[in-house]
Parts: sequence; C-alpha cells; structure tokens
Amino acid sequence: MGEASMERGTPIYRIRGGRPLQGEVEVSGAKNAALPIMASTILARRPVTLKRVPEVRDVQTLSTVLEEVGMRVERADCDLRIETVDPDRCRADRTWVRHMRASFCVLGPLLARRGQAVVALPGGCKIGDRPVDIHLRGFEAMGARLALEDGYVSARAERLRGATIDLAGPHGTTVTGTANLMAAATLADGRTTLVNAACEPEIVDLARFLISLGAKIDGAGRSVITIDGVERLGGEVTHRVIPDRIEAATFLIAATATRGAICVRGADPSHLSAVIDLLQSTGAEIEVDQSSIRIDATRPIRAVDVVARPYPGVPTDMQAPIMAMLATAAGESIVRDEVFPDRFAHVPELVKMGANIEDIGDRVCIRGVQFLNGAQVTAPDLRAGAALVIAALAAQGDTVVRKVDRIDRGYRQFAKRLRQLGVQIDREVRKSQ
Repeated sequence: MGEASMERGTPIYRIRGGRPLQGEVEVSGAKNAALPIMASTILARRPVTLKRVPEVRDVQTLSTVLEEVGMRVERADCDLRIETVDPDRCRADRTWVRHMRASFCVLGPLLARRGQAVVALPGGCKIGDRPVDIHLRGFEAMGARLALEDGYVSARAERLRGATIDLAGPHGTTVTGTANLMAAATLADGRTTLVNAACEPEIVDLARFLISLGAKIDGAGRSVITIDGVERLGGEVTHRVIPDRIEAATFLIAATATRGAICVRGADPSHLSAVIDLLQSTGAEIEVDQSSIRIDATRPIRAVDVVARPYPGVPTDMQAPIMAMLATAAGESIVRDEVFPDRFAHVPELVKMGANIEDIGDRVCIRGVQFLNGAQVTAPDLRAGAALVIAALAAQGDTVVRKVDRIDRGYRQFAKRLRQLGVQIDREVRKSQ
C-alpha cells in the first residue's frame, strides 16, 4: 500500500501551500474499473491476470473479500493474478464489505457461478442515499430467491434466467448495479436486457473483460445493454485496466487551483471531455493527444457553473475538487450535483479555510476569494479529502488534513506524486490514543 503500508496510528498530511504545480505525472489504472473486474473473476474457470491495477486501499479491501469467498489473489507490481481455490466459500463478511460499496459486486458473480451467496450490505463513503434495492430487484427478476437478515443478503438460484431490468433510480442509473447484474447475466439462461444502464467507461472496460472470457455482451457504453447467457466462461486471459479518469481529473484540477502547468500522461482524453471543457471555460489552456493532457492554468481563472451528472457529464467524484478550485476563481459559481444531491460534506471544511460558500438548497453558491488560508481540516470521505488537499495546495500558509487514510482508498501514493510536481507535502502519523 506504499505510503500507508507500515503505519500505526492516524495519518495526516501537512501541506505548505502557495506553490503552482509543475512537471509531469503518470496516471494509474482506474480503481473504479478494476474493482468490478476483480469481482467478476469469480466467473472464470481458469486463472486471470489483471494488469495496471492500482495499489490503493479499495483494491486491498476487495482482495480480502475475494479471499474470503475462496479466491487466491497474488500481486506482482501492478499486476494481479486471481483464481478460484475453494468454490464452496460463498460468504462475504461485513468486516470488509462495510468499508466499500463496490464489494457488493461479488454477489452477482457468486450467484451466477456457484448458485448461492451470502453478502453483507455495503458501506463506503457517506455521500447520500445509495440503496442496493435496484440490484436486488434485478436478481429477483432473474429468478433468485433472496432473504435479508441481520445486515446480510442471502441469495440462491439453481441457474439465473434472462430478464429485462430497468436500472433507473431516483437520481439516475446505478453504476455498481449495472456491473453486478451484467456480470451475473453472462451465465444466465437466455437474454438479459439492462435498460437505463450506466454508460461509464468503467462499465465498457468490465464488458471487454467479460467478452474476453467468452461472454456475449452488446451495447456496453450505451443505455441499453443486452447479454446472451452462455454455459460457462473461460480464463487464462490477461486484461489491462483502463486509465483512471478521476485521478487524471484530480491532477488537472489541482494544477488549475494552484495556477500551475502540468502534463498528465497515460490518460485517455476521450473519457474526460466534460472536465476538459469545464477547465477551458475557467480560462485554462489545454492540449491533448492520444494518451496525455497538457494544461496551462498560470493565468487567473474565472468562475463557472457546474452540474455533476452521470457520464458523459462532469463526474460526481469531481464535484468536491472542482469546488475547491472555484473557491479562488474570479466571480460567482453555482455547483449542483444531480447524482448525489447531498454530497457537500466538504463545504464546512472549505469554509474553515476562508472559502465563501453559501448553501442554497440543492446547490451551493461560491463567491471567489483572493486566497484561502491554511487551517486544520478533516477529510469526510475519499473525494472530499482530495478536495481539501487541493484547497491546501492553493492556500497561503500551512494546512493539516486529518484522516487521509480515506484518501488512500482511491489515490496511489498521493503525497509522493504531488511532491514530484513541486508540492511541499509530508505524510505524518499521529499515534493512536
């Protein structure tokens, strides 16, 4: 786990602000693509190798969950080799599943491959109402028998059957639900049609992996996906995970917030069109090629209005970092999140640093200030934590960001890579009491 591997206590970042980001950074593999793909290796009959899997806490957590359900997970650098060693183990305990919602994605593969599953209800970042009801209704439509008891879902099915499933929820579609049901449908009897499916690149990457195993999937990346079930899936495949568009966007936003100029290498600009358009609207200059993005934000930036939406819109995961960036933009910005309307736990922490932010119902108004000030703040969750780091980079003076282990869930060696861009940032551990 890099920076976090040997720590005994509560980690913090100590950041000296006021330095523009300069230089180059390489993007990791996408943890939001790697996680459902890892869960889907349960479907394979032979070992699978996954390349460019980031060393982040969420991957470590899911590796433990997979081992609980009879898989062997071996890491060599950025590669994982995963295979089934005990197909009789079908219970994923709450000890680990409660830490991360994506762990729930083992339910579909377990049910489809082994005919049964007992999986704890999931946890993760507390960013609003994200029920798994859509997952469960989908499995019931496919013939599974479900029971909820003491915080666990118990599911059984001799063989799932194809069905038409609508994945629309109160705030749009569900990415984890799309992944969970698409994976399960690969071994179902007949055709499954997922309506209002998530279109994210991570869903397309999962489909590519499943197809390499022998699955029959059409429409991934569009709102209707059809899956024709097969008798069995293969293995002995090697799959390279797509670049992490959220990580790439975080570095681009950090450069803009600090009025810096960097090159993000190993990215896929086609996955970041909405973010690139937004940053250009602030006045940043951006050049892209097939696998890199150069940004020059050395001039003052201006306010813009932002609405976080499902792909291909501005990602909800970028809403908090964007807000930190806009805190020092000239003018007034309005930020709204249509995916998770209550995802604003970072606002009080940004206000501690001098941001002028007003909550006006289902949106916030940001009136840009000349500069932020260093303060002691606490990361409420993964992406809010990244937002506070960005605010600290742009602030005058020193900032202490507490509970940065939450940031470890999704960013590989974050402090080390920021130092490579000229940032003065140290990771320290406060001993547990």
